[in-house]
Amino acid sequence: MPPSLESAKPVRRTALSDHVFDEILALLIDGRLAADTSLNIDGLARQLDVSPTPVREALARLEATGMVRRVALRGYFVAPEPSAQELADLMDARLVVEPATAYYACGRGGDQLVADLEQAINDLRAAPNGPTYAEFREYWTADERFHQLIAAAARNSYLLAAFNGIGGAVQRFRQFAGTGVTDKDLAIREHTDVLDAIRAGDPDAARNKMRLHLEGVRERAISES
Repeated sequence: MPPSLESAKPVRRTALSDHVFDEILALLIDGRLAADTSLNIDGLARQLDVSPTPVREALARLEATGMVRRVALRGYFVAPEPSAQELADLMDARLVVEPATAYYACGRGGDQLVADLEQAINDLRAAPNGPTYAEFREYWTADERFHQLIAAAARNSYLLAAFNGIGGAVQRFRQFAGTGVTDKDLAIREHTDVLDAIRAGDPDAARNKMRLHLEGVRERAISES
């Protein structure tokens, strides 16, 4: 039996909202919207050939990542470029949270986690990694999924909330990197080391390999900034 019009509308609405979000995200990541630029909802709606509503929804979602900011009575603006200290603080936070999630996920994730992490790494290998968002989107998505799977498998709601709170800030730093993916081979090797420790059921090794991976990410980010 075909879906009713009532049930189809929310699906179409969600798809449109996701599409507009992705289009604006691409403008931000590719640097086509510079730091501190005012974001006109009606103008973006005309540019994307949609109504203002999905644009407004997309900007609200992007505000949660820190990539755009809403100023009372003035509207939305592209976030300012993050400072070196903000990058250091972000990586310090990741180094506290994510080795812990790897440690607990090792004992709680089971065979399904191993299979899901293997698939995420396979997707990383297969994904293109050019300089534009359209070219590295699949890589970015697979990378996020790898870390999200581990955070969820730790089965600790407080660690998961901390991980999710940090995740938006990671996007903000990628927004201003301007280099695409330059460390694919290294990152895949480091992800594989984490997976191997989880597969072996060694929580201390999983924690250590995650720490080494994040330290590598930090060093590469600093060298590219």
